[in-house]
Amino acid sequence: MGESYFKGRGAQIKTENKFLKAQYVTDHVEGLDEPLLETPTTQIFVENPKKIVNKVDSPDLGMMFSINPYQGCEHGCIYCYARNTHEYYGFSAGLDFESKLFAKPNAAALLDEELRRPGYRPAVMAIGTNTDPYQPIEREHRITRGILEVLSRFNHPVGIVTKSALIQRDIDILAPMAAKKLAHAFVSISTLDRDLARKMDPRAPTPPRRLETIRALADAGIPVGVMSAPMIPALNDHEMEQVLEAAVAAGATAASYNVLRLPLEIKDLFTEWLEAHVPGRAQHVLDLIRDVRGGALYDSTWGKRMRGEGPYAELLRTRFRLARKRLGLDAYKTRWSLDLSLFKPPPKAGDQLTLL
Repeated sequence: MGESYFKGRGAQIKTENKFLKAQYVTDHVEGLDEPLLETPTTQIFVENPKKIVNKVDSPDLGMMFSINPYQGCEHGCIYCYARNTHEYYGFSAGLDFESKLFAKPNAAALLDEELRRPGYRPAVMAIGTNTDPYQPIEREHRITRGILEVLSRFNHPVGIVTKSALIQRDIDILAPMAAKKLAHAFVSISTLDRDLARKMDPRAPTPPRRLETIRALADAGIPVGVMSAPMIPALNDHEMEQVLEAAVAAGATAASYNVLRLPLEIKDLFTEWLEAHVPGRAQHVLDLIRDVRGGALYDSTWGKRMRGEGPYAELLRTRFRLARKRLGLDAYKTRWSLDLSLFKPPPKAGDQLTLL
């Protein structure tokens, strides 16, 4: 694999924003040894949204709520399906997504208000559905921790997806919640190959560090699973069983997987990445992706977008099913039975306490 022009960044270009009429698009000039621009530094902007809880009710995921403490993600995973959401902010799905980040410091306060609404009915609160809630800036901003503190006070169930070891910092909140069947977590591991991981997920923890995170959560009594995703044909899909085995050895008790998703501009970003890092295999990888997407690079149809279709997709499904059975993994079969019945808004500061 060749070296990136921009070290520590997954995307190497700023893609065109379809919502803007006039824009600058950065690219590399063929023949130059140096990049046209210096490696972009991370910029953090503050956003104070009016709403923080999103209702999710899809055939692929079922009914849940979701919270995204941040917009954009410094991990820089080249395959991230959420990249296109950065265009709503006037930025690109490429370099901007991983270098121009938005923090939402009022998230915990908004959540507290939402959970106190008279008509609110609890469902699993998913954190990490769009961008990683434990990306590096969480160390300073602690927005995810503030959200968990609110959920803990309300006895509200939560499910977390991350690829960061920083989640271990919040074991003091998550372990007591898990003891009441109010919390579980998934750690995302797409490959055990450190070199490949460094290029696909340039600012995320290494695969061994993620396995250590699974072990730490499991040792604390927090139900933890592995998200073997995304599976990329002819690139990392041969590792599926190895990833699951390593995760089970570390303490994972559930697993899931999905096939690479390349909506909109992400197709261009991933194609550019393939040609830069695995030029000899790039066309083969793209051909196999088309094979599982009905001839296109992406199909957003419910029921197909996560797993694909066709012989290659069916082979992946069979391999996962057999490995799950052999390893005793449940893969969302029961969702670990998070308890919705304990939810109760706590008294506000200054409220008169009931005598009963």
